[in-house]
Amino acid sequence: MVDGRPPPDSRQDGLGHTPPRSWRSALGLYRDRRFCSIFFLGLSSGLPLALVGNTLFMWLAREEIDKTTVGLFSVVALPYALKFLWAPIIDRVRFPLFTRFLGQRRGWAVATQLALMAAIAAMALTDPGTNLWLLALFALFVAICSASQDIVIDAYRVELLEEEKIGAGASTYVFGYRVGVVISTTGALNMVGGLGWNAVYLIMAALVTIGLITILASREPLHVVSEESAARERRVSAYLACRPELTRRRAAILAWLYGAAVSPFVDFMTRPCWLVMLLFVVFYKLGDSMAGVMTGYFLVELGFSDAEIGNIGKTVGTVSTLMGFLIGGWMMAKLGLLWSLWICGGAQMLSNLVFAVQAQVGYDTGMLAIAFAIENLAGGMGTAAFVAYLSGLCNLTYTATQYALLSAVASVGRTLLAAPAGRLAEVLDWSPFFIVTTAAALPGLAFLLWITMAHRKRERDQSPR
Repeated sequence: MVDGRPPPDSRQDGLGHTPPRSWRSALGLYRDRRFCSIFFLGLSSGLPLALVGNTLFMWLAREEIDKTTVGLFSVVALPYALKFLWAPIIDRVRFPLFTRFLGQRRGWAVATQLALMAAIAAMALTDPGTNLWLLALFALFVAICSASQDIVIDAYRVELLEEEKIGAGASTYVFGYRVGVVISTTGALNMVGGLGWNAVYLIMAALVTIGLITILASREPLHVVSEESAARERRVSAYLACRPELTRRRAAILAWLYGAAVSPFVDFMTRPCWLVMLLFVVFYKLGDSMAGVMTGYFLVELGFSDAEIGNIGKTVGTVSTLMGFLIGGWMMAKLGLLWSLWICGGAQMLSNLVFAVQAQVGYDTGMLAIAFAIENLAGGMGTAAFVAYLSGLCNLTYTATQYALLSAVASVGRTLLAAPAGRLAEVLDWSPFFIVTTAAALPGLAFLLWITMAHRKRERDQSPR
């Protein structure tokens, strides 16, 4: 059985055409049982992240592995940044047997989840004291399987829901993802004292069955090919077949490579304002990312202890983030994605100012709790709206590839462009620094204004006169 939505307009700008709803009907969207599946799939995606990140680093530290080696272990997370390189394979290649019986998305999901369970179990059975580099190899395999699972689950959830439910689906997914991260960080660390690291990693491997059971109990989404995309690929295939210097086999291989890896780019770059949309993806969360890079350093300089930062962050911060996801999803269902991007982007920008206030107040745990609550609430809302926007940009012909590419582009703002934040903090005092990070959100909102004006013009041109 299949489920899902028809192919979107190839000229889509990611904003959709969802009309405003009443508050009650907006909440009513969540009665769809598919949201339950998306939540558990999000949990399955979030679970492995810390197992090759912070939780693994804690394990290595407890085993008294030297700091240089622990730092080098961060390289094993590289597949998350490079997953767009093999996303076309997951989009186009049929996985033996699994695809035949389960479909393209469910087949790949089951394959990656089984491999992920085996890889985490292999980490659990490896002693870092005697086989450190074998542990690194297994951790790298976990990251590859986890990134592959992310590719297929992102494609699955985008294809599964109708256009008006994409926003609510995105917020449900990121909510589940964060719960998965909490389980593999706070949950895992709380179990270590009584069970030991090896047993905890075995439990984490077993928890991947949550995603496995969910995908087996769910329907295969409707995977469709837009006529425009199919016609473009046929033209290229015919052109290559006519080239006398190419054998039939070589022409067929090049045609496949074009359809899998090149056509997703071509499709996106034929849309109006495509460059503006990419710049918006890069800059929308820049201010939030710049502030986040230096928040820990800022709080240490104010005199907060590790326990105070950790306890308030884990409780107030986590709860506020989850609330932000829910409010963001509700807002998108009620107001539509465009208004939600504006509201969440504005809240995200202004939330940085609360740390400027903290800088003036100084050491005060009550103010810290307020700062964490406001910043994480706004950040959760912004993340939910942003993930929904990326989902809406995808042409269903190339869902896995385009979403992986867009998420890679988004990481530029979170990493490379946010990198100078440390130098900026050295030059400025903390209050001016957070004011500057607030202003850093303005380019993203400027690009959103451009997209909004183009979207409104398009709606006027398409409306009956």
